[in-house]
Amino acid sequence: MKDFLREIISRAGEMSLEYRGRLKTLEVSRKSRNDLVSEADVAIEKFIVEQIRQAYPRHAIDGEESGVAQGGEYRWIIDPIDGTTSFVHGQPYYSISIAVEKAGQYVLAAVNAPAMGELYEARAGDGATLNGSPIRVSATADLADSVMATGFACVRFDQVHNNLPYFNVLVPRLRDVRRYGSAALDLCYTACGRLEGFWELHLKIYDVAAGFLILSEAGGRWSDFSGRREGVCEEVLATNGLIHEQVMALFALVRQNS
Repeated sequence: MKDFLREIISRAGEMSLEYRGRLKTLEVSRKSRNDLVSEADVAIEKFIVEQIRQAYPRHAIDGEESGVAQGGEYRWIIDPIDGTTSFVHGQPYYSISIAVEKAGQYVLAAVNAPAMGELYEARAGDGATLNGSPIRVSATADLADSVMATGFACVRFDQVHNNLPYFNVLVPRLRDVRRYGSAALDLCYTACGRLEGFWELHLKIYDVAAGFLILSEAGGRWSDFSGRREGVCEEVLATNGLIHEQVMALFALVRQNS
């Protein structure tokens, strides 16, 4: 199954590069006021779903664009382009993200960043890799030496519970902050030590499922802002593990003062 996943996500990456080569004529529409979908998103997911149905017809599929198809104990969780805004603006920070879940546990994952030639992979119990080489989270244990990434979809969608108070309390204590626009990449960058962590609110399972397994297999930690994993997409905190408690303590102060 791992070889199959590598093959389809690599082919999906090649498709994205073909679409990226003709962005000026790309069809782009809105799923909502602030949520874009391009013809590339739809075509890439269609390709991935067709390949999975041919190879594993009894498996369930949960795709961002196509929705949920019921099946057996395995579920494929697909984001055909995580970071569509970056993609349609010609920026390289987008990814294709696929996770495989068995009986409620993530067992296999891949995140392809084709514009940068990077393929992140993980299988439960086997560690995580970048282009075939093992990766590990950073050893940084001090917030003052840490770089973290975040996102603000919650602000665009007028969520009352949004990221701005957390941003304001955390950023002054960090070395710096980044905004890449793809949660899957943020998680992978944390997994390989380019970031010490990532946090965001109101995400979807297809944004983070593959990245969660890759990060875990690289030695990192993920939870909600209080350390729980139930309903984690509403609040995602992912770190190298060493700064996790420090960030949660700061976020607890935000809750107390809100």
